Amino acid sequence: MENKIKIQLVEDNKLIRVGIKTLLSDYKEYEIINESETGKEAVLFARKYTPDIIIIDIGLTDISGIKVIKELQDNEITSKFIVLTSHDDSDEVSKCLALGIYAYVIKDIDAVSLVNIIKTVYNGAMWFDPKIVPFLRNQKNEIITKGKIPRKVFKNTHSNLTQREFEVLKLIVDGKSNSDIAKELCISEHTAKAHVCNIIQKLLVDDRTQAAVKAVKEGIIQ
Repeated sequence: MENKIKIQLVEDNKLIRVGIKTLLSDYKEYEIINESETGKEAVLFARKYTPDIIIIDIGLTDISGIKVIKELQDNEITSKFIVLTSHDDSDEVSKCLALGIYAYVIKDIDAVSLVNIIKTVYNGAMWFDPKIVPFLRNQKNEIITKGKIPRKVFKNTHSNLTQREFEVLKLIVDGKSNSDIAKELCISEHTAKAHVCNIIQKLLVDDRTQAAVKAVKEGIIQ
């Protein structure tokens, strides 16, 4: 198959590397062209071959994944970075976002979701784990909120979310499940799910996490 998505995997845990490689072997559009155990190995390979996607952990044995990303970007490497890690420390998240990563994924992600995230990132979209979405909102920093737009302007350009949908979107950004939303707003879980589906459709995103990220990025929810 031509034009495969070329992936570099930077991970010092052999078991995880094997697991991801085995997972992606079932998908003909993906090709892992390198497995790096250390940050130094990752830098050397990426500078030479510039993979489409670099999946990288933060906690490498020699230098941190954050330093690897920064060094590669300083060398104008155009690969898109997916941070796949067990770390959800706010400082590390903030540093990764400042570097313009495309996805921040916690390692308890299920296999199908990881495959979809890789495709999402390759197509130019961003994805952040629901566990860190509330942090993104609370920080209100320049990394995500590059340009807030007034709610009136947003409503005129984003298919007019209803007042109730705005309320539901705020709870999505807060990391609430459909069950939580139903309890918070005194509605049925079925109704909460319907509102979430409508929001996803109106914001032109694929799932609730992308809806939350878009809400933060565009200043819809403040």
